[in-house]
Amino acid sequence: MNSRTHQGTALVTGASSGIGAVYADRLARAGYDLILVARRAEKLRELARTITTRSGRSVETIAADLTDADDLARVEGVLRSDASITLLVNNAGVGATGPLLQSNVADMEQMIELNVNVLTRLAYAAAPAFVARGTGTIINIASIVALAPELLNGVYGGSKAYVLAFSQSLQHELADKGVRVQVVLPGATETDFWNVAGLPVSHLPPEIVMPVDALVDAALAGLAQGEIVTIPALAELDDWTTLENARKALSPQLSRSAPAPRYLDAGSMADD
Repeated sequence: MNSRTHQGTALVTGASSGIGAVYADRLARAGYDLILVARRAEKLRELARTITTRSGRSVETIAADLTDADDLARVEGVLRSDASITLLVNNAGVGATGPLLQSNVADMEQMIELNVNVLTRLAYAAAPAFVARGTGTIINIASIVALAPELLNGVYGGSKAYVLAFSQSLQHELADKGVRVQVVLPGATETDFWNVAGLPVSHLPPEIVMPVDALVDAALAGLAQGEIVTIPALAELDDWTTLENARKALSPQLSRSAPAPRYLDAGSMADD
């Protein structure tokens, strides 16, 4: 990565630790100035000092709780008004590992707010500005549970399935306008996510846990290779291509003027 070539400014949410912090480091090395967003102001300042010392890049920080309407509006305002921003990393999110019936519904609602509503609002704050300039990139961090909802909490899986679908739709909408969208589906990653979600990472089989540096480096490699969907742990890209082709082939069959014959059985309950 060449830190001498200025790439514009990247705004990274959830930047104080884990995936967001590594994105900040890698993007600064690649030549981006940074705007780092997270709740923990001191952690952000420490990271900003470290990155500036290492890379020489300008690093601003915004201490914000994105589930707070006023804080979210501040960040949306920056995305709309700062013409130097060329990249948004929508990384802020929260997870859960417990079964739905053992989960607190208020916590699930908070998860939906951050993982779905906040991510959507920030993308839609950035997208019109990127379209107006004819360039820009949006990276949304989802999860493999978008494809495997049985693995963890169902609300968490549902929220990440939304991120995948939203990202694919947004890329379809913006592809001819000079704006790129990438969605990243991490598997188990060595971050604080697991402790916060209630399952320490040390309890997971080590062979399924990816170091966070490796995860972000793979995601950025996928971006450089033009991927829309990046699954860092997936060894065979053809497996994803097969799944996508099957999904697209199914699409024309999903809406017809009459129900499928199996629903028209004369012995159905409707005739009782």
